[in-house]
Amino acid sequence: MDVYEKALCDFYTKSDKEEEPLWIYNTYGEPEEMPVEIFFRDEEDMSPIELLALKSCKGTILDIGAGVGSHALLLQDFFADITVLEISKEACSIMKDRGVEKIINQDFYAYEEQKFDTLLLLMNGIGLCSNLAGLSTFLDHAQHLLSKDGSLIFDSSDITYLYDDGDFPANQYYGEISYQYKYKGQYGNWFQWLYIDQHTLREIAEPKGWKVTIILEEYDQYLAVLSHHPV
Repeated sequence: MDVYEKALCDFYTKSDKEEEPLWIYNTYGEPEEMPVEIFFRDEEDMSPIELLALKSCKGTILDIGAGVGSHALLLQDFFADITVLEISKEACSIMKDRGVEKIINQDFYAYEEQKFDTLLLLMNGIGLCSNLAGLSTFLDHAQHLLSKDGSLIFDSSDITYLYDDGDFPANQYYGEISYQYKYKGQYGNWFQWLYIDQHTLREIAEPKGWKVTIILEEYDQYLAVLSHHPV
């Protein structure tokens, strides 16, 4: 169990919710506290981007990187046909206990069993691509998992604001950020996360035959719907 999973489990099992803080270190500034309760949000605490994303889902849905299932539970309440895909065994266990019905504990790139009408990634879930090359690979696999008229829905951010001084990274895309969790004095492994701006998203997706539609923008954040049309 890694430190992120430990924080989730402790929060879920402690009745008083007086958990130790989960800290997240990064490559651009000071470490920040990550409130664990954010992973357990209900509808009233979700952003307009999240709520519109859920309302935009159609048909059979695959929630990729579902965490502890907050979005999946809400979709179940809407009577949606929702399946979750989550690599963390501990998160899957919590989801099952919370009432999520269809759970697949597997890596996204290893899953090929079924096609879906909607692929959903929220809380900047597209970040799992790690970098621009990873986004290209992700889009290729997503195409194989989508039905003919299916859609890929995700939110992301343009994090140009982190570099107001103009000091962008010299050897990589500025939206490729490395993070590390710290919990109860223990450090997790560093991992890379991708934030993709709209222009760069189009540059990568459109040559692959994806139609990119931005359906909501909030400051630096946006919600994208991608549909695939063979080139």
